Amino acid sequence: MSVIHLVDVTKKYGEITALDHLNLSIEDKEYVCVLGPTGAGKTTLLRIIAGLLEPDEGEINIAGRLVNELPPEERNAVYMFQQFALFPHMNVWQNVSFSPVIKDYHENRVKRLTLEILEMVKLADRRDAFPHELSGGMQQRVALARGIASGARILLLDEPLGALDARLRVDLRAQLRKLAEDQGLTTIHVTHDQEEALMIADRVVVIRKGRIEQMGTPHEIYTSPQSAFIMSFIGGANFIEGNVIRVEDSGSIIEIRGSHKIHVSDISRTVGEKIVVAIRLEDISIGMVDVPESNNFSGMIESTMFIGSSIEYVIKLDNGITVSSKKLISDAYKSQKSNEPIVVSFLPETCYVFEYPKIGLLKEIEAI
Repeated sequence: MSVIHLVDVTKKYGEITALDHLNLSIEDKEYVCVLGPTGAGKTTLLRIIAGLLEPDEGEINIAGRLVNELPPEERNAVYMFQQFALFPHMNVWQNVSFSPVIKDYHENRVKRLTLEILEMVKLADRRDAFPHELSGGMQQRVALARGIASGARILLLDEPLGALDARLRVDLRAQLRKLAEDQGLTTIHVTHDQEEALMIADRVVVIRKGRIEQMGTPHEIYTSPQSAFIMSFIGGANFIEGNVIRVEDSGSIIEIRGSHKIHVSDISRTVGEKIVVAIRLEDISIGMVDVPESNNFSGMIESTMFIGSSIEYVIKLDNGITVSSKKLISDAYKSQKSNEPIVVSFLPETCYVFEYPKIGLLKEIEAI
């Protein structure tokens, strides 16, 4: 059953269209991450669902009820801002118990509910602390606890981990997901962090310029991107322009710069068509080990970058095209150095083929 159902929702700020006839349904107890570049319309979408903004067009339905005219407090949803918005003059206990108190719950019920939720977020021992005495991660948990204490069944999270340091964000992702699951909440989590979305969401909705580009499970979004933009934005890739010169039962032959040829498994394109071949960084092999019969290119390593558990190589091929390869340190059979000749290879089945964008490749994949 759809708890939230948006129909042709549009919102403009002057000449800027933040949301463009957007349609979206969120199921009961589903954890959905809305992902997109800065200015895509993510926060506008969340604020419209919360009732903090009115759409110019379209319908917002919550639990089968049209709520366009309903104020925020009647939508059974709690909006959690990026900066937490805790009451600075109230301690942790007072912040969390605020909603039950103003709803005139019995005193014993307020105490029981507040203590239960504080124990859930592991902050019962800091009940007397004020927000300025807490770390960023603790403040985030207080804000989440206050939202849960409100009794709302819909949780709207606007970059909830964005103000935290990298390590703390990683630690709190799983906690946030588990809290929502344990409480049976329907959650919409807005973020620009691709890894965060893929890690915790039941479903990812990617929006760009106010429109949904693609939605699906994290696995579907990563392994079956529907456009060059999605492939670039989710995980990154190498993009090579070319023309289809032959289509066979086993795949297609693509001619690229310097009359070099790429073999791909895709057979959906037509001879003469201009296309884009995309290959994930982790699917680019370097060296002379297990080189396939096709898709071998000589080049020179321009630079190497150490990224924790992996190394990223930037290689300029003999035909002038630059590609990147990312390998786990445990998979590297030797350390490659800059200005070292190398052979790059990749398998036909790891190549994604997209129609050449009408606006040009660079404009298509840029994250705006």
